[in-house]
Amino acid sequence: MNTEVLTLNEERNVTLTTYIQDCGEGFGCVAKRPAVLILPGGAYQMCSDREADPVAFAFAKAGYHAFVLRYSVMDDCTWPNPLNDYEQAMTLIRSHADTWHIYEDKIAVIGFSAGGHLATAAATLAQNRPNAAILGYAVTSQHVQACNPNAPETISAVDRKTPPCFVFATRTDSMVPINNSIDFMRALSDNGVAFESHIYAYGPHGFSTCESSIQDTRPQTICSRVPHWVEDSIGWLKDIFGECTLEGMTDPLCPAHINDNYLDYLTVDCTFAHVMAIPEAATLLAPMIDTLIAGLSEQAKGMSAAFDDSNGTSMVSDMKLRDLLAYGKISDDELKALDNQLRQISVI
Repeated sequence: MNTEVLTLNEERNVTLTTYIQDCGEGFGCVAKRPAVLILPGGAYQMCSDREADPVAFAFAKAGYHAFVLRYSVMDDCTWPNPLNDYEQAMTLIRSHADTWHIYEDKIAVIGFSAGGHLATAAATLAQNRPNAAILGYAVTSQHVQACNPNAPETISAVDRKTPPCFVFATRTDSMVPINNSIDFMRALSDNGVAFESHIYAYGPHGFSTCESSIQDTRPQTICSRVPHWVEDSIGWLKDIFGECTLEGMTDPLCPAHINDNYLDYLTVDCTFAHVMAIPEAATLLAPMIDTLIAGLSEQAKGMSAAFDDSNGTSMVSDMKLRDLLAYGKISDDELKALDNQLRQISVI
């Protein structure tokens, strides 16, 4: 493993610590690896060591290249200095993708507390966004201004380009109210962004990886399930990125969005309402929908009323077109042909 501390900004004492693992012979001939960029917490007054190297080691063990960014803090944390530090770090990592053997499209950011705020800013506001975000007891609301008066809340910045997120926190966190996580997840849901969440019953703020050398792990202090976030987030990244094999990364199991409404064109994985809102697509689908309604069995006749969108609340409006047409027993070839036609229809 190649460990090095790179100075990104000497004046503000911004550094990037690298944990670059070997690839090739001796490691199953794995040619490349995904990576994580870790942003420790510390209320923008410091970068907590317990949310730095211990986290890097956990993900390195799982096969990831790891990086720890110690960003601008204290008098230097005036916004957007920390976000600029992130941009510089991510740009550096991606520019070294070949020499460091990194999949440049499989880099996750991991942030805790104030570092979690910076991670959500990276996921929503940055020019060089990560491909996934793991957010530990992250500050996402105006609450961040208690420690960084110029920093923005990030909930309203969530959009359809926000990458998939893994969110974890404890219900009893007394420093960062749980609504920071809940409201951020609601924004992810509203924008169709894939996410997984773990809100544990109880535990303190700042528990990092929950090892006894880092945190008081007695049952009366912290929920016994909290340490599972490490294993769960690694498993989730495999769902989002795929798994590293000798032949390269496997295909992801979980799509980045709940449907294809975020694309600049239509597909059969867009929702029925989204497709029907485009006149050209509605004309294309009209015969299929008529045939579908006519062909419904007596048992499902009531479903024909579900297509009535006269009051804007069609029962099928949020269904993927693919799932809806399955009721008509459309063949794979017909579905593929329809998908190809829809992909020619722009929604810009």
